[in-house]
Amino acid sequence: MPTELEELVGLVVDPNPQVRLLAAEHLVPYSISQPSIFKAEGLKPIQNLKLLIKDHPNTAEHIITILINLSVDHEILENLASDDKFISEVLRQIIIPTEPNANLLSMLLANLAKSDSLKSILQKKQNPPDELKSDGLVINQLVDIFVKEAAYNKHADFDHLSYLFADLTKHAELRYHFVSRQEYDGIIPITKLKVFTEHKSNVRRKGVASTIKNVAFDVPSHPLFISEDDIDILPYILLPITGNEEYDIEETMAMLPDLQLLPPDKQRDSDPNIIQTHVETLLLLSTTREARDHMRKVSVYPVIRETHARVQDEGVQDACERLVQVLMRDEADEKPVSRVEEIEEDDDDDEILEV
Repeated sequence: MPTELEELVGLVVDPNPQVRLLAAEHLVPYSISQPSIFKAEGLKPIQNLKLLIKDHPNTAEHIITILINLSVDHEILENLASDDKFISEVLRQIIIPTEPNANLLSMLLANLAKSDSLKSILQKKQNPPDELKSDGLVINQLVDIFVKEAAYNKHADFDHLSYLFADLTKHAELRYHFVSRQEYDGIIPITKLKVFTEHKSNVRRKGVASTIKNVAFDVPSHPLFISEDDIDILPYILLPITGNEEYDIEETMAMLPDLQLLPPDKQRDSDPNIIQTHVETLLLLSTTREARDHMRKVSVYPVIRETHARVQDEGVQDACERLVQVLMRDEADEKPVSRVEEIEEDDDDDEILEV
């Protein structure tokens, strides 16, 4: 005899839409407290839930929430992320300008990116809506809706797509895409994200910082990162870690123009994890002599010195100390060192989302 909960799980496929809605709504808390009820009969309930993301938006809201919560389970995660038809449907829905559950779909994709199976997203194509003005590559469409925020879909801010980008850029082929100028708009994708390093949303700032750091593991692209005509990343890394402290006139005049004459109420990022990520990105960029020389030229050291002094966080201070050792070292005595081996990619298991 099936239990009452098992019967409730079965009701999500009831022909009556009102029954489906009520069943889905009541199952949401059990997707956290008793996920095993969704794994019966070889994950048959999961197969049903995947079909129901196309249901009425009110029902789909609960269905997607359940899938977000269940995706913390490795077996369910792999089932979802490796289902090409399901992933294609999620991607089809999320770019619809009127999709009411776009934020939940963003969160679901962010969780699914914990599986290596999702890196296949790079090859996926679909026709973009006219409003998006993007090209056929799904990854470009996702970047473009992320940039447009609520101006594209009034129901969504797409902030959690930044976590998707961060996990996708653990893979070399995705890193290469984010530093490759795209034919349809002539823009390097990572430059679309860099402008959000001081955004009001902590989620967006954190995801973008991690994406930039992960892409910086691609050492051959470091000249692009430094070049003002290409990615020009330094101002967007240094501004978030800079506060309202005053510097010597010589130090100030050598700094990048964006860091000179900052307002007296300028504040550095309030999240020490984000600050640490930015400093570790600078450490990654210090892999090449060209980048080290450039950072010395534009007075990166004083910013790191003040960050170390003012941010009372062990991770931040350790990252600052490592970067200072590199910047202050005599190049004539230095043996080549790969910073890539010193730093881990951003892959925070605690960023798996539950709703």
